[in-house]
Amino acid sequence: MSLETLSTNKAFGGTQGVYRHQSRETGVPMVFSVYAPPQAEQGPCPVVWYLSGLTCTHANVTEKGEFRRACAELGLILVAPDTSPRGEGVPDDPGYDFGQGAGFYVDATQEPWAKHFRMESYVVSELPEIVAANFPVDMARQGLTGHSMGGHGALTLALKNPGRWKSVSAFAPISSPMRCPWGEKALGGYLGEERAAWRRYDATALIEDGARIPELLVDQGAADNFLDGQLKPELLEQACRDAGIPLTLRMQPGYDHSYYFISTFMADHLAWHAERLA
Repeated sequence: MSLETLSTNKAFGGTQGVYRHQSRETGVPMVFSVYAPPQAEQGPCPVVWYLSGLTCTHANVTEKGEFRRACAELGLILVAPDTSPRGEGVPDDPGYDFGQGAGFYVDATQEPWAKHFRMESYVVSELPEIVAANFPVDMARQGLTGHSMGGHGALTLALKNPGRWKSVSAFAPISSPMRCPWGEKALGGYLGEERAAWRRYDATALIEDGARIPELLVDQGAADNFLDGQLKPELLEQACRDAGIPLTLRMQPGYDHSYYFISTFMADHLAWHAERLA
């Protein structure tokens, strides 16, 4: 589990680092970022994992998420992986919503994607091993959040791994990939055309099929261009209501899908996680 340090910078008394390692799951080098607050110098800290959206790398939230002040105040480590394998020999698609930059946090079963596109196993198994071996994280206190495609990832991974993450939130998640163009393209391409196989990668379907999490915080911009066609938070809201899952869904007037929206409410989400990870 050799780890290469690409950069480190002091921020709010802690350290923002970017790292690279050779991945057994994806078969290629993977880059991720870690912010360690000043409290990490004294011992293990709770960790929040942030999953990014379509076209993003670790760098989007690392550079634009405005999370470090809150993490330093709350004593939280924040880890941000990439959204897919990348590089020469990794298959790709001309569209921005499939292939490199669009791993959808699934383990692909269809060729040519199955060899490299194993983002579920990477996020659930491999990356936590790397982080636990190299950083002062308290693995008994983990939170999970994400944006858009990453919000979909946060919800589905938490629902499939009960108890693994003590807190779960999302920014503008793709609530039901089975019922939107982004998800239909991605799940069909990675998993094949049998829609029954898609259900384990759809938060609303997982809830309908009996999966549960204790509670959920979701922020959604009311001026988001993707709200009606791709995100459909009303489907998640109905599924949670039917299942008795406490959902705090906050529709934020005037906010869009960008990091201006995410950075505005990032501190709220981190405080929410910190309270549950205390």
